[in-house]
Amino acid sequence: MDLLPTDYVEIVTRLLAAAFFSGLIGIEREAKKQPAGLRTHLLVGIGSCLMMILSITGFDSFINRDNSTIRYDPARIPSYVISGIGFLGAGTIIVHRGSVRGLTTAASVWVAAGLGLAIGAGMYFTAFLTTAIVLLTLYGLYQIENKFFKRRLQKSVTVTAEDRDVLFAELVAVFEELQMDISDFQIENAVSYGDKSFSTYNFIISGSKVDKEIKLVQKLQEIKGVRKVNL
Repeated sequence: MDLLPTDYVEIVTRLLAAAFFSGLIGIEREAKKQPAGLRTHLLVGIGSCLMMILSITGFDSFINRDNSTIRYDPARIPSYVISGIGFLGAGTIIVHRGSVRGLTTAASVWVAAGLGLAIGAGMYFTAFLTTAIVLLTLYGLYQIENKFFKRRLQKSVTVTAEDRDVLFAELVAVFEELQMDISDFQIENAVSYGDKSFSTYNFIISGSKVDKEIKLVQKLQEIKGVRKVNL
């Protein structure tokens, strides 16, 4: 005699498979320190799988009654999952000073929900192929974007410094020295600390290498009057 009935084995298999495939995508997002990482994607995948299993088999005892004339659409619950997951994905999108971040993570959360639904319906090969394509997209195309589309990657640099007439020119000179393109900048109102006045300079720059970022912070901090640098 089997330890578990056949139906229970299938349910366990589907839930674990959903956790595995969605977790793979979550690991990639976790490695890039995105707000929705391993746990978020794993829970989305398992939850979607559960909803699909519920939609397909959860009402069998109710529908299969001898005197029942009920017509049931198994796609009803999954349709709500797909539309509802958008609210979770929207929470990962950050808009800051003209720069939009988190769109890829929001899309990966949406895909994790789709994986859960597919596995919940027993479409294992489809889920495996989708996971492979998604991971190839996240890993492979990220390298291509870094190499050929660097201008699409933007970062924000915030400098708080004591007001001086030539300060802004000195800040810009550092970016020019390191060959970093400034796509946008803003200067916030001065704030007084004791008898000194400080302003905050916000620069939006194109994506750069880590070694350049370290040099940028070091050189900015060497400028007279600079109090804080955030990258």
